[in-house]
Amino acid sequence: MSQELMIVLLLLLAAIIAFMINKPRMDVVAVCALLALPVTGSVTLDQALAGFSDSSVLIVAIFFIIGDGLVRTGVAFKVGDWLVRQAKNSETRLIVLLMISVALLGSVMSSTGIVAIFIPIVLSIATKMKADTRRLMMPLSFAGLISGMLTLVSTAPNLVVSAQLQQAGHKSFEFFSFTPIGLIILFVGVFYMLFARRFLSKNSAESDGKAKDARVHIEDLVNQYNLKGRNHRARIGVGSSLAGKRLSELHLREKHGANIIAVERRLSRMKNVVLDAVSDRVLQENDILLFDFFYPDQINEFCIEFKLMSLPLLSSYFNEHSREIGMVEVTIHPDSKLIDKTVLENAFRSNYNLNVIGMKRKGEILESELLSERLKQGDTLLVIGMWKDVRQLQTMKDDFVVLTIPAEIDEVAPAMDKAPYAIGVLIVTVALMIIGIFPTVLVAIFGALLMGAFGCITMDSAYKSIHWPSIILIVGMFPFALALQNTGGVDLAVQFLLEIGGDASPRILLMMLFGVTALIGLFISNTATAILLAPIAIQTAATLGVSPYPFAMTVALAASAAFITPVSSPVNTLVVTPGNYTFGDFVKIGLPFAMIVMLIAVIFVPILFPMG
Repeated sequence: MSQELMIVLLLLLAAIIAFMINKPRMDVVAVCALLALPVTGSVTLDQALAGFSDSSVLIVAIFFIIGDGLVRTGVAFKVGDWLVRQAKNSETRLIVLLMISVALLGSVMSSTGIVAIFIPIVLSIATKMKADTRRLMMPLSFAGLISGMLTLVSTAPNLVVSAQLQQAGHKSFEFFSFTPIGLIILFVGVFYMLFARRFLSKNSAESDGKAKDARVHIEDLVNQYNLKGRNHRARIGVGSSLAGKRLSELHLREKHGANIIAVERRLSRMKNVVLDAVSDRVLQENDILLFDFFYPDQINEFCIEFKLMSLPLLSSYFNEHSREIGMVEVTIHPDSKLIDKTVLENAFRSNYNLNVIGMKRKGEILESELLSERLKQGDTLLVIGMWKDVRQLQTMKDDFVVLTIPAEIDEVAPAMDKAPYAIGVLIVTVALMIIGIFPTVLVAIFGALLMGAFGCITMDSAYKSIHWPSIILIVGMFPFALALQNTGGVDLAVQFLLEIGGDASPRILLMMLFGVTALIGLFISNTATAILLAPIAIQTAATLGVSPYPFAMTVALAASAAFITPVSSPVNTLVVTPGNYTFGDFVKIGLPFAMIVMLIAVIFVPILFPMG
């Protein structure tokens, strides 16, 4: 083993350890690797930066944008409504339709994104059907992972493996190369979950308690979080010190515990408007403030101090203004930058134009001062503000997972009327990819431009929809694969694999390759796993003198087979809280299924992709 290879392996080991402990973040680790490898001389500077121009990276980014078009136009939620109608109170029918719908949608957009979208849908369905959320959330996450096995663009590892084939001088995978084996796994997965769901049941008391977390109406959330005693309406009187001041100048939350949620302003005798409570909003005399007050016994003193005239606040107020003001429950993402900081430290209103008015921890409503409570992983927040800002939370998947969306949101989808265009654009984009006349990356760009031209997305939403940490992770890990090739690491790994396999059949080698890939994928990103293992798989095939496609396909499938632990994929992590799962639940259900997927791959991949 050369000194150069030893240095690369030490850097790789350091990166894997950093991935496992998640310190620093994965994208930061990738950037550090991108900087360190050229210094060692294992790759050139151009090779280190080659990922920025790789077509597979661009395709991943663009399909985040196309997926955002499906979200903003309400296509995914329409699918949820269709599921409710078709399920007809049958849990079996629901699981079948849910897994198929999620897998098909996930085949053309981010699996993490589609699962995040479907969590509130499944919670809503569970309430309507009085179903057990534990028996639904894991089928949801498994379907999201299986979706990555259906098309070329359904997950980043597929594109990475395809790009490695092309770099090795072979033809890349086509759009539907994954579909036959993916459909077999989906078919088996549906039947497996119909059997395995019995091991995910919980008692009826727990089910009833969890049902409260489902999608409900705004008034239900008001009652659930005991907001009636804390929310107030008051008119700014003549001579009030609030008039003429920006909200950011007043510090009402910090000094007085008053969260300004919205401002009603009369524009004329016939027209009132509801304005969002952004930090630079200038208040005027006769404005009506809707605010959440943390100290109910001090409300009179507060109104007197600022010359506010208290007005009645009916429970129907939120319904009357449901087209402008929205509420939503969110849970803190495991990788959120908000963790261990208070609401004030996170500058929640400044950053999101929303106010936190309720918090749950382990299912219990916190009665303490919310603004000074440090947020923890799994906390559930009730936030309120204008619907346009509430909807933005759905694009901030790094920080939040939206749990409970009130039914009123159906009336305020930002581009609901553009849904037919979004579906049409998706069909055209996929059709052009299938035909293969134009390069895939150009077709993807064309699809994103059509989404914008028809108003399905905006420039702001397009930029925000891209999961930049994933993009940086792919770019930063590409040089590792090149470094291992340049220093002989790939050849050494192939030799080791062949020595262990001995004279075993290629199917045994595929099983070993699948097992190694899936095992490494438990600890590091599936994208990083694919980047590292794809060159080894392709070189192994070259050494044996057989086709590289079954070996490359095996790596791609194994990279998506992250069923075993709740931390092996963001898809699994997202459903832990709403499904009330433990680590053992995933091992109990996921390990047998991962082994089933491995057997399917070993049996069918050589048939669909002959060795010769």
